[in-house]
Amino acid sequence: MILYLHGFRSSPRSMKGRLLAERMAALGRADEYIAPQLPASPKLAMEQACALVAHVPADELCIIGSSLGGYYATWMAERLGCRAVLLNPAVTPLRDLDKHVGVTTMYHSDEPFEFKREYIDELRAFAVPAITRPERYFLLAATGDEVLDYRTMVAHYAGARQHVIQGSDHGISEFADYVDEVLAFARVHGAA
Repeated sequence: MILYLHGFRSSPRSMKGRLLAERMAALGRADEYIAPQLPASPKLAMEQACALVAHVPADELCIIGSSLGGYYATWMAERLGCRAVLLNPAVTPLRDLDKHVGVTTMYHSDEPFEFKREYIDELRAFAVPAITRPERYFLLAATGDEVLDYRTMVAHYAGARQHVIQGSDHGISEFADYVDEVLAFARVHGAA
């Protein structure tokens, strides 16, 4: 089972979410892919994500998280004992998201939402100071990420499998080139 967690202001309709869904469908495994629209509240987002996979054994689950979704995926992987793929993950969102408090819009629609100050406090509950089992993690980080510093990611996921892309961007524009590598780590047979 794959659980995809999108980033801040994003959605399951992001390029990465769509590519993963299409590849899982092409492999005949569409029913093993879940990509929810996460609420702005980190507490509610994690309640929703955990409920969606509560019935899935840890060894059959891989969480793929992009940006803020990577922060969430790390917490869930530590809590559940499953594998996680992190795509340009946020490591210190408390600092990075403070400037986004207020009303903003989603990237893939003009739908407004509010990111409240108390959500910064909610994020604290999901911090993972250090991963405990690096072999359960795969980091895909771009040196050209214009939003987050890839060096912070590389240091935070020390010992984990890492693929550092020279250049690229925060959205990993060429993610299609990496979908099979990501799914192979997630133990999706037929990928790569």
